[in-house]
Amino acid sequence: MSSNLYPLLFQPNLKTVVWGGHRLTDYKGLDSCVFNKGPYGESWEVSAVQGSESVISNGAYLGQSLSDVISKFPVEILGEKTFEKYGAKLPLLMKFIDADKDLSIQVHPNDEMAKREHGKLGKSEMWYVIDAKPGSFLYAGFKERISPYEYKKRVEDGTITSVLAKHEVHTGDVFYLPAGRVHAICSGILLAEIQQSSDVTYRIFDYNRPGLDGRPRELHTNLAAQALDFNVEDDYRTQYSSEDNAAKSIISTPFFSCRLLNLSKSNLDSIGTDIESSFHRNLLKYDSFIITTCIEGKCRISSRINETQIELSSGNSALIPAVLADYDVVPLTTQCKLLDSFVDNKDQSLTSKFTRFLHLSSK
Repeated sequence: MSSNLYPLLFQPNLKTVVWGGHRLTDYKGLDSCVFNKGPYGESWEVSAVQGSESVISNGAYLGQSLSDVISKFPVEILGEKTFEKYGAKLPLLMKFIDADKDLSIQVHPNDEMAKREHGKLGKSEMWYVIDAKPGSFLYAGFKERISPYEYKKRVEDGTITSVLAKHEVHTGDVFYLPAGRVHAICSGILLAEIQQSSDVTYRIFDYNRPGLDGRPRELHTNLAAQALDFNVEDDYRTQYSSEDNAAKSIISTPFFSCRLLNLSKSNLDSIGTDIESSFHRNLLKYDSFIITTCIEGKCRISSRINETQIELSSGNSALIPAVLADYDVVPLTTQCKLLDSFVDNKDQSLTSKFTRFLHLSSK
């Protein structure tokens, strides 16, 4: 069945919003004769959200929606364990976000609340900062504990931001936003966002500004109060390590895991035996699709399973089916940076760990 599949590329899917910027078209290398400068706030890179589904732009399934193709090969694309948990539905959504103005203060519900209120998945997400203008900041979490009553009063009088944790950001910064954590991306920031496949957002405060239609945007104060986690953390920023020619873990959550791959073409060429050196990625053990997003540079991705290949440049993403998750990445520029997102389906149960311990002890 894998012979019918290949790494999937997608048509641009840009969203015009009141806070959007003008960087996404250039970043994605889009034709200025077809796409104006926006303002575009979001690029939905890999999506199966109803109404905003990605459309395939390469190969045999050109012009078909991602959801339609998944329905034909659910296990092969998603992975057996992912299919068992989510059915024939992609459980993740990948976006780029360009904030020319501050986004609203908001929060997302967890799976239980989202299912109860909307019949949808909850929304935990992660941000990887691609670029930030000097002095740019975002909000993530509370800096002090407040009560639900104080929360509502501060929303009413417009002082809610004074109790939020404010973080100045730079390229490469990462923040994990579990469902329930108050947050907002602020002006001057371009970032990649990986999240559960859900469009449920509770808007808490929007600076009393009008939407694109000239009317105030809807607030969800009461629903947000039910979703909010009022606990205060010591550090909301995700700490991780990075090095050249290595895939380093950024984050692992119950919903998704992310790895950052930094490739230096000159280094690979110097240590490689081939004229065109590559970096091997065998992710079959995760039993999951891989959303690979090119943050910087350009590369070629070649499957070792069926020898299909694609080229991927900065500002663009691909979905690699689970059955093809053994592949080589060839950098085509001096520097290439990829963000890989997937569902970690490895057996991490205590029983499995204990069994492996006994096996190793017997050797």
